[in-house]
Order: sequence, then structure tokens, then C-alpha cells
Amino acid sequence: MKLASILSFLVDEAAGLSGADALLGALGTRLVAGGLPLAGGALTQAAPHPIIARRTWLWRADSGRIVESLGFAATAGAAQGDVGRDWLAALGAVHERPVGSVSDGALLGWASTRPFNGFELDLLRDVARFAAAPLAALGARSTLAALLETYLGRRSAAQVLSGRLRREPGETIRAALLYADLRGFTELSENTAPQQVVAALDAWFDRIAGAVHAFGGEVLKFIGDGVLAIFPIGERGPAAACDAALRAVAAARAGMDHLDRGRAAQNLPPLPFGTALHVGEMLWGNIGTADRLDFTAIGPAVNLVSRLEGLCRPLGRTVLVSGAFAAETTQALIPLGEHALRGIAVPCPVFAPAERS
Repeated sequence: MKLASILSFLVDEAAGLSGADALLGALGTRLVAGGLPLAGGALTQAAPHPIIARRTWLWRADSGRIVESLGFAATAGAAQGDVGRDWLAALGAVHERPVGSVSDGALLGWASTRPFNGFELDLLRDVARFAAAPLAALGARSTLAALLETYLGRRSAAQVLSGRLRREPGETIRAALLYADLRGFTELSENTAPQQVVAALDAWFDRIAGAVHAFGGEVLKFIGDGVLAIFPIGERGPAAACDAALRAVAAARAGMDHLDRGRAAQNLPPLPFGTALHVGEMLWGNIGTADRLDFTAIGPAVNLVSRLEGLCRPLGRTVLVSGAFAAETTQALIPLGEHALRGIAVPCPVFAPAERS
């Protein structure tokens, strides 16, 4: 079979690109080089994501720049191609076609600087047909990555995608560690309908994990009603990582205060919680049986931060900070003395944020 170079690209190379955005840019560049009067292009695909319903990439022929527009699940009822179509219409006449049935309703559209002739329209129809297979392959790769990140988190998902399927020590991470836990959750779960318990957990995780992500942290584990998160020390130094962790805690507290006011209006009990912060090294790697693995964090730093959170209730505090963390942060703290932590041989200097905690 003799194929035009553009269609050969779709058959032989496109599936190996980094993503659908790269495919759109490479395809548009090749079409312009082949003489098509393109002003821009748009590609829309459904997104396998808990929040994002669809993704649209927009490509400009004059600059080669690609930008992305996200359609969120809350607005999923909107027409799938509206964003791309409206953007293309501002550039010129629009030619838009579905990209086969195998790519889950993807739409590929182009804006032209003049009307397309018959040959060009035939080529664009063939391009839409031939783009279906590589887009399906790229979509499957994106689906796998989204599923792994949703259930495992970014760091673990990247490890699985790289093929780490055996028990091994993993990597040493130096980071500010955050451990947070709801108080009285056992009593709440025993005296509350299961649906309300799940709703309370979701609301709690939305606020604590949302705050962690907003300030550059990463949730490593949901542990029952607890959360283990890190703010890695790398490009940003220890002080910046620790300050980001404290800001995340402040944001989570504000979110939980707002949630508790809403719960009070519904005659529901508040959701008190404790949070501990520490800085140190941890080992992140695969453990488990030969055929059932889990990524987990181990090491003295993890033990200390989880034990430190246990002091929140007896000390009447929402946030406690270790001496190592206090030595790095630039935020104002107040000392609470040295305290023995279960399973930790040496008493730990404990601090709290200077504002209400």
C-alpha cells in the first residue's frame, strides 16, 4: 500500500508520541508542510479521570503553540466539541470530523485560511480515519496512567508505569512529612450510618489532601481515616518544604472549620483532627508477597511523625511539630517541651504554631 507521508506518519510513528497534544502538533505541522492552508487545529477526547470529563488541545499554525482546555465532570453535559469549535471559528472556516469509533468519540477539527478544495477535504477525512488507531493507543496509555495515579498517587504510579513489579528497597526520600488523623472516628463510625461515614471521610480527605496538593505536596497513603503526605526536599530546600507544609495545614484547618459549620447546621457532629509535622528521610518501596505488592513508606521519620500526632489530643493541640522540623521552618513556633513518644527511644522536642493550634 502506498500512503501519503502524512498517513504513513499516523500509521508508523504517531502511537509512539508522548500524548495526544504532541500528535496534534506534529500532524498540523505536517499538513501545513504539505500545503494545506491551516490556521489552527483542535483535538478533543474523553478523559478517564474522576474530575475531568474531557480534554481539548488547541494548536496554532503560526506559532506552533499548543494549549489545553479541560472540561470538568460537573459540566459534562456540554457539547464535547464546543470549546475547540468556538476557538477554531475565530481563526477561520472550520472543518471538523469524528475520529473513528475506536477512539471513544474523539473530534479532530481544523481552521483554514481559505476554503479547502476537494483533494484537501479527502485528505482530512483520511487523516481522521487513520488517526483513530494511534489516538486509541495514546488514550489507553493515558487511561492507565490516570487510573494508577487515582488509586496509587503520582509517585507510586510512576514506579508501576516504569515496570517496578518486584519487591525491592525503592528510593530514599528526604522530605517534610505530614501525618493527619481524625479524632473519635471509631465512635463516629459505630454511631453513624455508613453512607454518612463515607461522606464525612470524603469531605475530610478533600480538605487535607487538597491543601497538601495546593502547596506542592503529595499524598502517599490514606491509612483508614489518616493521611501520610510529603513535601519533598529537592529543588526547594528544607525551609521552603517545611513552610509549605505549615501553609497546607493552615489551609486544611480553614477548610475543616468551614465544613464543621456546615455540619453543625445539619445537626451533625464536628470532625476534629490532629496533625503532626516532621522532617527527615524515609524509604519508599515495594513490600508484600511475591504476587501482591504495595508501595509503602518506612523508617524512623515515619514512625516519629505518626507517634507525634498521637500527642495532639493530650496536649490539646491540632498541630504539633518536631524539633527537627522547627529547626528548618521560618514560621513562628512556640516550644512545648520534650515528650516521650511511644516506640521512640529519645524524648522529642515538641513545638506548635504560634497562632491558635
